Amino acid sequence: MKFATARPYADPEKAARRILEIANAVEPVQGRIHIEKINEPFLFRDRGSPAEYGAGLKLAIERGWLKMHESGTFVTFTLEGAELFG
Repeated sequence: MKFATARPYADPEKAARRILEIANAVEPVQGRIHIEKINEPFLFRDRGSPAEYGAGLKLAIERGWLKMHESGTFVTFTLEGAELFG
């Protein structure tokens, strides 16, 4: 008997890739992507958990795909992150 459903973003790699897909779809404002434009779709549309979101965002930053501003209010794509989308 299975009591819990599988979490699609339990793997931080999958969560990071989804965060990048969402960020790529957002229209940047002055080169910046406001963090709420990423977390709302991930948490509410995709039904990811806050822990999955945090792990995915942390991995994306560690891998050098995204750079978070020191205020924590927006991110920008790095060259490595932008290359993932052509």
